[in-house]
Amino acid sequence: MTVPLGGVPLSGHQAVYQALEDAGFTDLWSSEVNGTDAFTPLTLAAAWAPRLRLGTAIAPVFTRGPGLLAMTAAALAEAAPGRFQLGIGASSPVVVGDWNAADFTEPFLRSRDTLRFLKAALAGEVVDHDYGTFALRRFRLERPPATPPQILLAALRPGMLRLAAAEADGTILNWLSPADVSTALAETKAAGPGFEVAARIFVCPTDDAAHARAVGRRMIAAYLTVPAYAAFHRWLGRTETLTPMWQAWSAGDRKGALAAIPDSLVDELIVHGSPEECRAKVESYAEAGITVPVMALLPTPALDSGDLPTLLKILTDLGARG
Repeated sequence: MTVPLGGVPLSGHQAVYQALEDAGFTDLWSSEVNGTDAFTPLTLAAAWAPRLRLGTAIAPVFTRGPGLLAMTAAALAEAAPGRFQLGIGASSPVVVGDWNAADFTEPFLRSRDTLRFLKAALAGEVVDHDYGTFALRRFRLERPPATPPQILLAALRPGMLRLAAAEADGTILNWLSPADVSTALAETKAAGPGFEVAARIFVCPTDDAAHARAVGRRMIAAYLTVPAYAAFHRWLGRTETLTPMWQAWSAGDRKGALAAIPDSLVDELIVHGSPEECRAKVESYAEAGITVPVMALLPTPALDSGDLPTLLKILTDLGARG
């Protein structure tokens, strides 16, 4: 499950983590856009949920210095030994440039260089190297983790997917359907055994299909107009389907962009329905090759009620033991 959950303060997540553990969830994965940072919710979970695996999806490679990113990852790996996976990625020009005042340049190379640095640093090595996009002088972690975390690289298209397969312990996918998984994984054939494939899957647990599709359309318009995601879906073969939305969006016609998104596309990319139906759809991602299917809850009237018992019941119903 993606954490933290909306409407619940971080201080109230102990009950959420316990409910997820009881319901049969195995992993907690964070995100980092403009809500919480990627590490604080997982640090709490390291103490509150000692059986759950933890992962970041993703920690951007531009918004922290390489040394700080290594220190933060090492601290969480120490707090949750053997349970933490570090997911890194390029993020986006908005997050990196507009919101963090950093230069979003050469995202592939910066991701590659950060991956290489982190592998060395988290293994306790002294790093004195010019990687190309940054150079470090004699950096060494004072507290390297006894169990270095696996490092997963977020990837959307062939170049980054092949880099993940060649040099990372896994990859992180986003905004794809079960039918798209094979296209992505065709680029990771060089990966070794144990290669993890995580995917964030947007889940709207409601029988109100109109509500789910309205939420899904807003999400699709917000994300798939971002250049990296637009290119990803062109590569997946959705140019004809998405061109009317892209044209309306470029013209400033937000309502027209939403209206141009067909129900069929929403149903491909957004899991919705009863908890049982949602579980079955998420399982289809696992059957397609996703080893870590990570639910991300979208708003529903029940979830937005602010009633913690209702939320915990929904989590229980969604879980493997639901």
